[in-house]
Amino acid sequence: MNWIKLKNNGKIDINSIPTLKIEQLREEIINLNLRPVAFFGKDWGNNTTKLFVVLADDKNSELNVSSAIFNQDEKCYESITQVLPSFHIFEREFYEQFGIKPLNHPWLKPLRKNQKDYKFFEMEGEEVHQVAVGPIHAGVIEPGHFRFMCNGETVYHLEIMLGYQHRGVEDLMIKHPSNRLAESICGDSVIANNLAYSKVMETLCDCKVSKRAQLIRTLALEMERAAIHIGDLGAISGDIAYLMGASVFGATRTLVINTMLEFSGSRFGRGLIELGGVNFDIDNEKIKRALETLTKVEKDVDRMVKTMLKNTSVMSRLEKTGVVSKEKAEQIGLVGMAARACGLTLDSRFDFPDECYKFLALPRKMFKGKGDVNSRFKLRHQEAMESLDISKRILEMLKNTLKEEVKTNCELNLPKDTMAISIVEGWRGEIVHIALTDMNGTLSKYKIKDPSFNNWYGLALAVRNNGVSDFPLCNKSFNLSYCGCDL
Repeated sequence: MNWIKLKNNGKIDINSIPTLKIEQLREEIINLNLRPVAFFGKDWGNNTTKLFVVLADDKNSELNVSSAIFNQDEKCYESITQVLPSFHIFEREFYEQFGIKPLNHPWLKPLRKNQKDYKFFEMEGEEVHQVAVGPIHAGVIEPGHFRFMCNGETVYHLEIMLGYQHRGVEDLMIKHPSNRLAESICGDSVIANNLAYSKVMETLCDCKVSKRAQLIRTLALEMERAAIHIGDLGAISGDIAYLMGASVFGATRTLVINTMLEFSGSRFGRGLIELGGVNFDIDNEKIKRALETLTKVEKDVDRMVKTMLKNTSVMSRLEKTGVVSKEKAEQIGLVGMAARACGLTLDSRFDFPDECYKFLALPRKMFKGKGDVNSRFKLRHQEAMESLDISKRILEMLKNTLKEEVKTNCELNLPKDTMAISIVEGWRGEIVHIALTDMNGTLSKYKIKDPSFNNWYGLALAVRNNGVSDFPLCNKSFNLSYCGCDL
């Protein structure tokens, strides 16, 4: 048996994970042809490095885990990317961190340590020119460098250089694991990251969370999804100079996050989720106000979107702009809404549901996307409406649920030599937290994967053969995270 299987929010003995030769592991990965969820290394003592691989079998809701050992004199292997392109960024990260080179990797460039002697892709031609943007931007956004290769106004290639936001979060998590650190990983995914951290640590410690606390957590996650999607509808509206949309979506987003403020004391849900449950219960009076507010938001957002989609000027800017085909999306490993907008069906809420999503038994709504800005706009609308509906459903359940404690004591008594994995579907896509302990029961490795890690290259493909002036619109339609990728 070369793989060990487990479910989401499951744990396994590290010593039970098969350890293969890298050549055999590579062959196994290629033959299985499953989606990579994690591909990371760990110092294993005696100058050896252990590579852990987690592959998602989405149809069967199973995670396949295996590993390989690299001895001191083993500093290379034949790359997997040349066969399965979805591994491209995973292998780049592994090489950067451990110096083990994936031979014949088609795009082996630094991922984060890239500010010195970085060689950009270049083209030659009489009309070819370069446009460099960033890392310091005119707008109030995070730092990243974008290098466009253009022929006239047409973008032939975009290369994106990140790494400016690297804060060493994974190392910090080993030294000082906490909910406050988890919710600071990415400021617009506070709930999703805090929930993933809480679940992975609760899994390690066999800590049980009450049904009411689970419902409040899921409510917060769906409200976060709705708020960000509505805000991004406004951002897209602003980029096409549809100011009415920008105003309406901005106002309705505020209603959602102000409701979160009433629940937790923070518009972004900081301090709400804690190991063992949540810090705040929601009384019936707050539930009543929230239901009224979210119903109003549903009506206003739906009306505004339908009005926009009847406008020919709006449609001329959204349709056939920034296209990523379904085949390309699957090939390069897009996840979350960026993948679903291309016609893929990935969604961790259904593929790897936790106990609460199983209990809710939500119907899976399909989206036939064409991979353009219009598809990403429409999908944001659909998912925002779905999340508002889920939120209202949970609020009604909370109103009728028997009172029970929303927080139980959860001490971090970690087991020895154990790996635990938690996957949470944030609004961008799957957020993965993996925790490993050593023989002393001490946290020894903490791995985080943000959906932007998978999706930045999708943005680079989306702008090809578009005008330079279309880039801000394409960028807004993806709305990827610098800090979530750079950690």
